[in-house]
Amino acid sequence: MAKKEKSNKPKARIPRGFRDRLGAELVAERDMLGRMSAVYESFGFDPLETPAFEYTDALGKFLPDVDRPNQGVFSLQDDDEQWMSLRYDLTAPLARYVAENYDALAKPFRRYAVGSVWRNEKPGPGRYRQFTQCDADTVGAAAPHADAEMCVLYTEVIEAAGLGAGEYVVRLSNRKIVDGLFEKIGLDAGSAAETRLDVMRSMDKFDRLGEAGVRLLLGPGRKDDSGDFTKGAGLSDARIDSVIAFLSSGLDRDNSATLEQIAAVLGDTPSGAAGIEELSSINRQIPDGRRKSVIVDLSIIRGLEYYTGPVFEVDLTFDLRDEKGRPVSVGSVGGGGRYDGLVKRFKGVEVPAVGISVGVSRLLAALELKRGAGARVNGPVVILALEKDRMADYQAMAAELRADPDLRKIGVRAEVYLGGANFAKQMKYADKRAAPVAVICGEDERAKGEVTIKDLVLGAELSRTIADNAEWREAQPAQKSVARGDLVAEVKRVLEKKTE
Repeated sequence: MAKKEKSNKPKARIPRGFRDRLGAELVAERDMLGRMSAVYESFGFDPLETPAFEYTDALGKFLPDVDRPNQGVFSLQDDDEQWMSLRYDLTAPLARYVAENYDALAKPFRRYAVGSVWRNEKPGPGRYRQFTQCDADTVGAAAPHADAEMCVLYTEVIEAAGLGAGEYVVRLSNRKIVDGLFEKIGLDAGSAAETRLDVMRSMDKFDRLGEAGVRLLLGPGRKDDSGDFTKGAGLSDARIDSVIAFLSSGLDRDNSATLEQIAAVLGDTPSGAAGIEELSSINRQIPDGRRKSVIVDLSIIRGLEYYTGPVFEVDLTFDLRDEKGRPVSVGSVGGGGRYDGLVKRFKGVEVPAVGISVGVSRLLAALELKRGAGARVNGPVVILALEKDRMADYQAMAAELRADPDLRKIGVRAEVYLGGANFAKQMKYADKRAAPVAVICGEDERAKGEVTIKDLVLGAELSRTIADNAEWREAQPAQKSVARGDLVAEVKRVLEKKTE
């Protein structure tokens, strides 16, 4: 008996840590990015687009997850044997752009950017290897004035995205104060750079892992829930106590009190004194209407190595739950800071720069959970095509709905079903598309000069309360026949009623 040949068909699958996205999520993201971009532009920032790939040496090795291959980036070698990598953020490409076009740019140079970034990190729930960022940066302006403006800009762009005042907080710290802590515990610039980085990465996880988890990372190491082990920084117990005390300072205090407290501890170190003065100046420049939204929090470290001064992070202040009522953690929805040394890698001279970044995917996920995981998102109005030789009439109906200015204002879409004349199949399609309304015009309706408007949302609601088929057929509560000329008016009436 002949052997059955193996199939060479590829298996349909998606790489780990990536995902497909469709429909409502993309529309919501597009709308949110439009509102955020409008805020950036109102502050005088111009858009900039850079390529997805940069030369690997131009990106630098700044990612926090150094245990991954290729230092956390996706790389390939070009035919000229130069290594290129997918960008891991939008800031490193900006530094390259500024260095390459430095003399032609007005300085300070203010730009915003929206785009995908890629990180070769361990994927997990809500943590993807490709995600969208929306950034704004000022290059050529020293601290603290540009940093204070960034804090205010952050509050406005987060609220434009859909959060209300009081539903988020911009947390503010300073890498120089961290340097002051290192000076105090004997981990100054002369210490091993890798040890300092390990300590900062551990500190950056304080809000997620708490004191116990960070103690392990600062000391012998920690095994996570999956069983993976992260090697610790190897600090002594006394040094760990000092770091934990530093991270815990400022909790439940106002900004001035926090700065006074940390000045008493680190004010005698050169770096600590400089960092405290910068934060004090930023705090004084925050307008009264935004002051409650920007708080000094020394547990904010930011994992990227290139930050040199003030750093920012945006966190939600309300709890999120999924459709089953289980708590959901999305982490911070934005971050940024000052990176005065990044352009220097290309120019050889220090160029001050500061920027903020919004984690669009996380923020969008949080907003969807806040609205309710079970909320119905309306699809297009579906025109059923029950007679193959009347397709021109059906397309004319859809065109009339699309052209109506009132329906366009509320974002109504309309389409003709193109998959065959079976009525049940067409209704099933409309249901899967989450259509709010189906328009029916078969032979009977056409003979009367009418169309039937079927309210699919109301129909679904009533089907859960009317158990008797005879009662349903007699009442027909979710559909109405009107004159063909009243098609647009009736669809508008049904949809506007839902809006109200």
